[in-house]
Amino acid sequence: MIDHFGINCADLAASAAFYDKVLGVLGYSRQMDVEVAIGYGAGSPDFWIGVQPAEGPASGPNREIHVGFTAADAAAVRAFFEAATALGAEVLHEPRFFPEYHPSYYGAFVRDPDGNNVEAVCHMAQPGD
Repeated sequence: MIDHFGINCADLAASAAFYDKVLGVLGYSRQMDVEVAIGYGAGSPDFWIGVQPAEGPASGPNREIHVGFTAADAAAVRAFFEAATALGAEVLHEPRFFPEYHPSYYGAFVRDPDGNNVEAVCHMAQPGD
């Protein structure tokens, strides 16, 4: 069900130093670093920390969270997106490939009614799906 999740940090450098150390003793390490976000895990980035935005739902004291839900395939990602937008969800990213994550990463991102960033993701999609 849960593919990955992330939190926003007021000070990314301080949080990175913290998570590098505390997750390191548990056997986890940085799997990806995309400057504004760092993914930790053991083989794949399952937990992310990111820069807290200056504006919007994630900028206040109650920061948004990010949850990536596992989708069976690209069609399921599109169905998630269609269902969410039909309910009035704000679109963050329409369904597409995200090659900056990896070549077969296909996802869609929306805001839930509380302002959280929720995503459906499939890791096996191929161009043309």
